[in-house]
Amino acid sequence: MNKLIAILLSGFILTQSFQISIDDIMQLDELIEHAQFHKQEYGDNFFVFLSKHYGELKVEHTEHNHKEQNDHEQLPFQCQGHYVSLLAIVQSPFQPSSDTFEITSTNEANFHYLNLYASISDTQLLQPPRQA
Repeated sequence: MNKLIAILLSGFILTQSFQISIDDIMQLDELIEHAQFHKQEYGDNFFVFLSKHYGELKVEHTEHNHKEQNDHEQLPFQCQGHYVSLLAIVQSPFQPSSDTFEITSTNEANFHYLNLYASISDTQLLQPPRQA
């Protein structure tokens, strides 16, 4: 049971890393229907279909087939999510000279101790029995 849960969780994490959402999975039937349409209409196999909609032939296919634009918008994996990370390092032209800094040292103590707890032995409340 633990192995099954581990496999399911790792598969879930894998699909999330590919940015596959539940909407994309729900639209797979439309992908298959459109692939069958391309096979009947143009005689394309599945790899040519993928190239026309997701690969290098996409620009040419969208320019020539404006009537299929509504079908193309319903296909899965059309999300164009990009993450941009910028790093800027700015160097200041100010170069301080070492003779402008003065280092001083003092020997006075900078601490204060205060006893904030009370001991039972100071109050003499509990005393052991004495011999008479």
